[in-house]
Amino acid sequence: MKKILLLLILLSSFATQAQLSLPPSGDNQKSSVTQYVGLVKITVNYSSPDVHGPNGEDRTGKIWGNVVHYGFIDQGFGTSKAAPWRAGANETTTIEFSHAVQIQGKTIPAGKYALYLDVEKEGDWFFILNKEAINWGSYNYNPAHDVAKIAVKPQDNVYTEWLTYNFDNRLKNETSLSLAWENKKVGFKIEVPNVNEYYVAKLVEELRGTEMGFTSENLVAAAQFCVENKVALEQALSWSTTAIDDGFIGRKTFTTLSTKAQVLQALNRKEEASKLMDEAIQLPTASVQDVHTYGRTLLAEGNHQKAMEIFKFNFKRAISAEDKFTANVGMARGFTALGDKKNAIKHWELAIKNIPENRKNGLPAYEAELKKLKG
Repeated sequence: MKKILLLLILLSSFATQAQLSLPPSGDNQKSSVTQYVGLVKITVNYSSPDVHGPNGEDRTGKIWGNVVHYGFIDQGFGTSKAAPWRAGANETTTIEFSHAVQIQGKTIPAGKYALYLDVEKEGDWFFILNKEAINWGSYNYNPAHDVAKIAVKPQDNVYTEWLTYNFDNRLKNETSLSLAWENKKVGFKIEVPNVNEYYVAKLVEELRGTEMGFTSENLVAAAQFCVENKVALEQALSWSTTAIDDGFIGRKTFTTLSTKAQVLQALNRKEEASKLMDEAIQLPTASVQDVHTYGRTLLAEGNHQKAMEIFKFNFKRAISAEDKFTANVGMARGFTALGDKKNAIKHWELAIKNIPENRKNGLPAYEAELKKLKG
């Protein structure tokens, strides 16, 4: 008898938990849309009704204020006596953030939220983010669990048969989520102002591991990311120093030294950066192009005398035709910056004489530089 009772309990439990694979209610197909902003993953899960309804009836002109109710209503079921629209069909529409984001200046912690929409006859509509993401529809909506109420302005839109969520305006540190259905579109901006800090945190995590952390190349790449984005420069200095000095993975190359010099420059430690670059250009791993690029950087900073020193150093070590071309271009640019037209013309002519086949697409530009000096 006890065995039979236990079996009945188990069967009852399975019946409660199991779900048959049947079409969704009203044939409102489940949909999902995901967008990344840097490392931040944003996902909306919803069921998508159509304008013509489950039986094919044409509901054009009857969606807003009819199929979708205005304001908050008692739906006659559940605990909520004043529920917003579920912003979709069937189960609760949800939005999930892998990291904290900002919406209209408010920080929304990482997590999964119910997404509701308060549709008003006039004025703004309001998207609502609510902590209770496991409800069915909005029948048990509880405003005490709201984390944000987002004012949005509905806009007229091209006809959209199926309710559709989409991500627009996909930028490095923001995107916009929109809902379109019938003749309306409404949405809001999602911002990640600290997008690069998330990258740094991920880099710190990855570089602690043996697979990624035990190569100077990865340390250099991480430090260069920080320099390019002006973020976590002290951490970048630590990475770039390890890439040079570590007894196991450290390498003293033009790349490692110049990377640390870039970090020092970004930290406004210019004298240290300059000394390190003087050492870097002497290394066998420093190509003529590497040194030329450093000289161009100095020119851009207005340090013409130092740039000229670098170009002269490069000119002396040029051997191949391509090296001679690059070195002469550097000399020409350096003399131009110093106002020495005679020597600038001389080196432009030598550069053009030594131009390699793979650089001839730039010949018109080089000839224009020479013509400008002669003119």
